[in-house]
Amino acid sequence: MSTLTKQNHIGRKISRIRELRDMKQEALAQALGTSQQTISALENSETIDDERLAEVAKALGVSVEALKNFSDEAAINFFNNFYDNSGSHGTNFGTNNTCNFNPLDKLVEAYEENKKLYERLVQAEKEKVEFLQNILKDK
Repeated sequence: MSTLTKQNHIGRKISRIRELRDMKQEALAQALGTSQQTISALENSETIDDERLAEVAKALGVSVEALKNFSDEAAINFFNNFYDNSGSHGTNFGTNNTCNFNPLDKLVEAYEENKKLYERLVQAEKEKVEFLQNILKDK
């Protein structure tokens, strides 16, 4: 089998996308209203008619074009370069990494707040001890 045939094997592409989406054949079969055996046969098919392909793409949550053009290499390259190129794909994810506060100030604030809470807890315990001592004196 040539590499060209392997790259255009639509059934393998369906199988890989299904696996990457952590979906079992049974789940895909249920989404399509068919059996697991039909999905297995579908994934072994080199070609699928466009109407069925559109149904499968919808069930997998991808476009027909994404299904037709899928390759493991492209997926691996995308994820390997995701953080480096996240801003170059029209998204702003991860591009604004400036800190608007001083982390040391936040640490000091948290320390002071914990100190106040601890002092209130100690005061409450002192009051509780005093109350219990008064009860014991009265008896």
